[in-house]
Amino acid sequence: MTAGTGLSILRPDWPAPVNAGFTTRHGGVSEPPYDALNLAMHVGDDPAAVRENRRRLVEQAALPEAPRWLSQVHGTRVVHASAVERDVTEADAVWTDQPGQVCAVLVADCVPILLAARDGSCVAAVHAGWRGLAAGVIPQTLAALPVPASELMACIGPCIGPEAYAVGGEVIEAMASEGVAARYRPATVTDNAGEGPPADETPSGRFQLDLAATAKAVLIQAGVNARAVTGAGQCTYSDPNRFYSYRRDQTCGRIAAYISRC
Repeated sequence: MTAGTGLSILRPDWPAPVNAGFTTRHGGVSEPPYDALNLAMHVGDDPAAVRENRRRLVEQAALPEAPRWLSQVHGTRVVHASAVERDVTEADAVWTDQPGQVCAVLVADCVPILLAARDGSCVAAVHAGWRGLAAGVIPQTLAALPVPASELMACIGPCIGPEAYAVGGEVIEAMASEGVAARYRPATVTDNAGEGPPADETPSGRFQLDLAATAKAVLIQAGVNARAVTGAGQCTYSDPNRFYSYRRDQTCGRIAAYISRC
C-alpha cells in the first residue's frame, strides 16, 4: 500500500492496469465535524462541499468519470456499474468490465474491499460490515465477476480494528450460523482499585471482532489466493487524523474506496 499525492490517497501495490485507491479525510473543503474530504451525501454535510470534494477526487485521482456512488444498505446486492443511478441505487457492491466506469463504496469503520482481475479485465468495490460479511456480500460479488476467484487480487482498506470493536456474542453466533468463521478474541475489562500491583483483566462477555481478518478469511475460503490478498492495516477508530469513524464520532464523514480499469 503506497500513499499518493494531493488528497493523500492510499493505493494498492498491484501490477494490474487499474486505477485504485482509498481516500483519507485530508484535502477537502467540508467543515467540522465532516472535515475535510467527506465524500458522502447522506451524512448531513453541506451538499455543495461534498460536490467539491467529489470533484477534487475525480481531478486529483485522474478518474475517467465521477464514481458510481451507491446507496449502501448493509446487504448483499451486487450491481454492474452500468445499472447504477448515483446515490440512489441500493447495493453494497459494484463491479464493471467496461473501461471508463468507476466503482466505489463509502465507509467509516466498515471494511472496504477492492477487487481486480490480474489482467485488469474486471474490477469491483465492496462494502462490508459484520452484517454484510455474515450475509455473504463477498461471495456474491465474486460470483458476479466474469473471472474465477483464483484470478483476482484483493485489497482490504482501512476499517475499525479489533481493539476498538467489541461486539456481543449474538454477533459471533449470527456469523457462525451463516457459515462465516469470524476472527475474534474475548474482550476483557480491567479491574484496578488504584495504587498497587498491575490491574487484573477479566472476561467481559464481549468479543473483539477483527473485520479485516474475517474478510480476508472469507476471500481465501471463496477461492482468492492468500498471497493475492493485501491490506492497508490501518484502524479508522484509532487514527482520527486520517480517518472518519462512526463508532468513535457518530456524526462524521466517509472515506471512499474506488477502482476503475485503465
